[in-house]
Amino acid sequence: MRLTTLLDTLNQGGSGPWPVPAAPAAPTTPSEEQAFDQLVASLIPCREHDSELWFAEASREVELAKSLCQDCPLREGCLAGAVARSEPWGVWGGEVFVDGVVVPRKRGRGRPRKDESRPAA
Repeated sequence: MRLTTLLDTLNQGGSGPWPVPAAPAAPTTPSEEQAFDQLVASLIPCREHDSELWFAEASREVELAKSLCQDCPLREGCLAGAVARSEPWGVWGGEVFVDGVVVPRKRGRGRPRKDESRPAA
């Protein structure tokens, strides 16, 4: 069978042993969608607060984002997804990512790297 014939058959609803998918359920009303969105926003802090907070440069704001994640019901999945994707930066699942690696805390911009092998002066 030629590819174009197969594609034409698929576009017409299929002809094989697979059942034709049923029509999708009736769409929800806008008020139901808004109510659901508000419910999700009230349960998930990253939807309720400004999204820039999770990608902030200031240590104080990063620590606030981390603290907001502590009670999130999606925290474990969020962190697992971020680790799997090697997120380049931001707060994910209550942890700080820098260059795809979880770090204990974010250091301010422009500061030298902390070298723990040297004794303090």
